[in-house]
Amino acid sequence: MRVVSKQEIDDYLASLGPSEQATLELLRHEILELIPDAEQCISYGIQASRLKGKVIAGFAAYKNHLSYFPHSGSVLGVLQRDVASYARSRGALRFRVDSPLPKAPIAKLIAIRVNQAFGAE
Repeated sequence: MRVVSKQEIDDYLASLGPSEQATLELLRHEILELIPDAEQCISYGIQASRLKGKVIAGFAAYKNHLSYFPHSGSVLGVLQRDVASYARSRGALRFRVDSPLPKAPIAKLIAIRVNQAFGAE
């Protein structure tokens, strides 16, 4: 995992199509708004946000969808009802380019992951 500059994430987003770029830029903004102390990094080859050394959230664009990564195999299971309408695997939530993730589920995903990572610090 390496910390990257804001410009490197900007460059990644700029390499995408306009719709993908806009949707992921919105997601990036919401992640950083929810965890303002996070560092942007690359983890497992995807754009991510790290807090106190722990990766909390990530995102990437693929040919037919976008993905949100909670960087924990158990976060999505905790929020099954909140993410039931999305395609998902154990470690990724897939969503359509033209349908950004709403802020409420993002906030819940991040809160659960932060709690897992740090508990009652």
